[in-house]
Amino acid sequence: MRKSFAILTVLVLTSAPAFAQRKPAPKAMSKAPAASVGVLKGKAIYTQYCLSCHQADGGGVDGMNPPLTQTVYVLGDKTRLINVLVNGLKGVDINGEEYHNVMPSQSYLSDQQMADVLTYVRNSFGNKASAVTVAEVKVVRAANKK
Repeated sequence: MRKSFAILTVLVLTSAPAFAQRKPAPKAMSKAPAASVGVLKGKAIYTQYCLSCHQADGGGVDGMNPPLTQTVYVLGDKTRLINVLVNGLKGVDINGEEYHNVMPSQSYLSDQQMADVLTYVRNSFGNKASAVTVAEVKVVRAANKK
């Protein structure tokens, strides 16, 4: 019996470190939903092209650059919002306040970039609105070429 206990003790002690060193199986990588990928890409585009005027918090600059938070331009008609990127904007009244800076056309952005950045803006800074699709951007661009 003593011999059995000694053998069992040796087995347990010698196998414990090996068991303790085992790494857990790697978790399967989950793919982010397509919409969230677009939002992440949109954030990068916003940071590069929009942040200097509309600010990190989307609050804009009083009297100069309109805010992107809870405005009819951002949360309302997507066609109007896409047109702002395609054609630019000048001297606009948003939510009862006038903004005088000229926003130049951002038409150098691809359809995908426009869709991504507008989806980001419509779902950031406290905004909650539907995504802008590449197809919607294409329709607006085509209408502007006529």
